[in-house]
Amino acid sequence: MIALACDHGGYELKEKVKTFLEEKKLEYKDFGCYSKESVDYPEFGKKAALAVANKECEKGIVICTTGIGISIAANKVKGVRAALCSDCFSAKATREHNDANVLALGAGVTGEKLALEIVDIFLNTPFSNEERHQRRIDQIED
Repeated sequence: MIALACDHGGYELKEKVKTFLEEKKLEYKDFGCYSKESVDYPEFGKKAALAVANKECEKGIVICTTGIGISIAANKVKGVRAALCSDCFSAKATREHNDANVLALGAGVTGEKLALEIVDIFLNTPFSNEERHQRRIDQIED
């Protein structure tokens, strides 16, 4: 199960991500927002992050205009490692090296086609389980 959340600036891209997940037959839970009406990103970013931290969802995808604010909000939740990615290399590396469990996207920064490629890579790249990477993650969690 994938936790999804956005603010008004990320609403349209979140809807595209939902369609992508449905085409891949991947289950998701939409934590809002549900329109382009102005809202505060921390509320929605935290809801998705909590679902990941509580193991209700395996991973999360959070979206705002830049991806910055909503990633900061998600990272306030203990156990969440949210990574703002605007390229495919970063999406792959953050899964392999950081075992990131929440992907943040900037709808005003990353076009739809690239964003969906990033989502695909993020969801399908496993953590490397290398000792050096786990050691670093453990230091973050302390």
